[in-house]
Parts: sequence; C-alpha cells; structure tokens
Amino acid sequence: MLKVGLTGGIGCGKSTVAEIFADLNIPVLDADQIAHSLVEKGQPALARIQQEFGTSVLNPDGSLNRRHLREIVFSDLKQKQKLESILHPLIYKTLQAELEPLVAPYCIISIPLLFETDMIHLVDRILVIDCPVETQIERVKIRDNLTIERIQSIIDNQVSRAYRIAKADDLIDNSTTDYRLAEQVKKLHNLYLSLSACRD
Repeated sequence: MLKVGLTGGIGCGKSTVAEIFADLNIPVLDADQIAHSLVEKGQPALARIQQEFGTSVLNPDGSLNRRHLREIVFSDLKQKQKLESILHPLIYKTLQAELEPLVAPYCIISIPLLFETDMIHLVDRILVIDCPVETQIERVKIRDNLTIERIQSIIDNQVSRAYRIAKADDLIDNSTTDYRLAEQVKKLHNLYLSLSACRD
C-alpha cells in the first residue's frame, strides 16, 4: 500500500485536505488526533507529562491544560524536546499499529511535524500543503485566538516554507479557500491510484 505523508505549516489547511481524501474513501491516519488521545485523562502519557512539567499543566478536573503546556514548550526549547521525547515514540508506535490492518490502494498519514520529527521513513511520498506565512498567521489568529507573536514563535519552531516545498513530491497550493482545493486533491487521488496500481 502506498503511504502518502501529508504535512504543512500551522494554518495551511492540512485538516481540510485530509477530510477531502477521507470523503474519497481513503484511509487517513492523523498524528495530531493520536497525540490528543494519548494525553486524555487516565492515559500513561498524561501521567508522565504531569510528572515532568508539574500539576500546573493540568486543569482542575485533571485533564491537560493544552494552552498552558503550549506556552511552556514554545517558550523553552528544552521543555519542547522533553515533551517530544514523551509523545513522539508513542505516536509512532500507534501509527504503525493503525497501519497494519489497513487494506486500500493508498493511505494518507497526516503528520504536521513530518520533517521535524524525522518520520519521513514512515511514508513513500510527501504531500505538502502550502500557503503564504501571512495567510497562516491570519487563519490561526481567527481559529485559535492566539497573539501574532505566539503564532510566529510556532512557525519559527517548524521547518521553513522553502524547506518543505523543496522536499515535497507533491504540492497543494491552499492560498485561497475556493473549489480549486478539491480539484487539486482529486488530481492527486487519481495519481496515487495509478502509482499504487504500478506497485502491485
């Protein structure tokens, strides 16, 4: 099965593209969703995060205070690396387990930090969703209600737009929010089906 790694900077529209692939009945594995489930109440990863970062990263009900944790890790590289050392091996292990039973011509593995976490070896092909940095900032500001400084620090913690584009096998331009996005996905869907048929 052809494994396509879907990636892009924050606010580039990865989730929207993943949804279009899912509507085409293509399996989509999502590293972000896996990360979210790993830190639910009662999960071992949450206990480790509490151990490493203290009870201030928990809400009164014992759930993870994501906003506070994000403030910590994006202000201090060492803290960010500490969190990644807890979560990334678990995300990778879960992705592998979810891949095994899949039967499809190809699948999409959405990994926002595909390059940063060195998970390129997990995929056969890299699809990058791209838009200008100004568009990223505008979208994230509306979606997450973060300050421009905080959004910029998140962008600065990711590989550059130029790096992602240089490493892409396929590129979707998501500068606008019109019907062209679905058209681009449909073209790639047909390409991946034909590439998958060649591998059989």
